[in-house]
Amino acid sequence: MARTQRDLSGKVVVVTGAARGIGAATARALAREGAHVAIGDLDGDLAATVAAGFGPKAFARALDVTDHAGFVEFLDDVERELGPIDVLINNAGIMPVTEFENESPASIARQLEINLHAVIFGSQQAVQRMRPRRRGHLVNVASAAGKGGFPGIATYCSTKFGVVGLSEALHAELHGTGIDVSVVMPAVVRTELAEGIDDHWLMKTSTPEQVADAIVATLKRPRLDVFVPRSLNTMFRSTALWPRRMQGWFLRATKADRILADAAHSPKREAYEQRAAGK
Repeated sequence: MARTQRDLSGKVVVVTGAARGIGAATARALAREGAHVAIGDLDGDLAATVAAGFGPKAFARALDVTDHAGFVEFLDDVERELGPIDVLINNAGIMPVTEFENESPASIARQLEINLHAVIFGSQQAVQRMRPRRRGHLVNVASAAGKGGFPGIATYCSTKFGVVGLSEALHAELHGTGIDVSVVMPAVVRTELAEGIDDHWLMKTSTPEQVADAIVATLKRPRLDVFVPRSLNTMFRSTALWPRRMQGWFLRATKADRILADAAHSPKREAYEQRAAGK
């Protein structure tokens, strides 16, 4: 018998990196479900604008997920104002696109801190708060690049592989504790992060709203692996059975290996790359 769908009304949900893109779309979708949504983002003013329509339980603060003391303070403030956290969605992330040999040490370090270390730290904070209550749901937003390596985003792939591994390990470690773990793996999503990246038939493009809908669905009926679109699951399972040489040939033959690499140095990405670099 299928598990009863969970009601999200009144649940306290934290979303990081929620002033734009997937985070903002997810926050809005959760607010429509009646959840009490707390959003944090480096751009505190824009976060407040997103949260303005959430009603009297709206909560928005400036948040730098790499500032661990500030992250703890943010979560403490959420619990003081809204109550115990039921869901933490680690969404904040950046994706510089460049050839690995030319990537700066600062870019590598910044991705490791935001995309991976902050997710590990946020996940640990969530578990420490949820485990005594024997309930909660941790959602880590990774990427299809956490399941397969793509030229042009080697460091990004490294961080997202880490997030997938972290989520799989926690899913096993927390079995029976009342805490659910999900990892969200979208392909190309039409946000600022994907500027300059062309469509490709192999990687169906999604909207932030479609990713948000998938997150809401897994909060209602928890599962570990959340692919967006869902057809990615079939593709990864199928190609995993192929010999490595055949996988490489297929990616080159379909030019799927150029999906990200060809976007390096695109003028369309200039504004995003500057913001991702913290400039």
